[in-house]
Amino acid sequence: MSAVLGTVYLVGAGCGQADLITVRGLRLLQRCGAVVYDDLIAPELLDEAPANAERIYMGKREGRHSASQEAICAKLVELARAGKDVARLKGGDPFVFGRGGEEALALQAAGVPFEVVPGVTSAVAIPALAGIPVTHRGVSQSFHVATAHTADTPDGLPDHFDDLARLPGTLVLLMGLSRLEIIARRLVEAGKAPDTPAAVVSGGNAPHPATVRGTLADIAAKTRAAGVLPPAVIVVGEAAALELSRSTKG
Repeated sequence: MSAVLGTVYLVGAGCGQADLITVRGLRLLQRCGAVVYDDLIAPELLDEAPANAERIYMGKREGRHSASQEAICAKLVELARAGKDVARLKGGDPFVFGRGGEEALALQAAGVPFEVVPGVTSAVAIPALAGIPVTHRGVSQSFHVATAHTADTPDGLPDHFDDLARLPGTLVLLMGLSRLEIIARRLVEAGKAPDTPAAVVSGGNAPHPATVRGTLADIAAKTRAAGVLPPAVIVVGEAAALELSRSTKG
């Protein structure tokens, strides 16, 4: 008789407060046998898992990796083969630069059942929390999300970066704080006006929240002067000049 496999749920935990997780994600977390979680997860979410559930930290960030992606995938397979339902908590959305696709492929190859539970991506949520809408009528009719961290090019930017610079709308760049000066220069060289609004937002569960606004001409210097630390989201385009802050009752 074959062993009963557990199911791995790739859960997007959203960005910021614990209650930004989806209802389905929370329900799965509350009945899991193990929770495997990343950096930047709201600590209160771990309290939602059953008292007897394993809690396994396997965060992974630029410059500070506690586990390789291969080790993470192997752990998910191991837990499921032990018969445990696993809540794999990932910041933002699992499939938006969260490497959820790699984990899904590994589970698929191992014959382990899994389900993807979408979450709110940092590409949209972090700018929104700072009052920046990535789309806005009459200002930005589209938005484009790209990584600014790839090992396949000399400066770490995608091969098609100049094409991104020529697109209308809002450009959102993830994992690019250390390359901000290069990003701004490349965008201007590709045709963006130096006075194009730009913003750098470190928010959600980032250890040092900050929002810096400027233009492509000065955003790198302003961000450096403010001492902004990763993780941060870079927003470029007219929408980055908007500041739709939370209103309060008087």
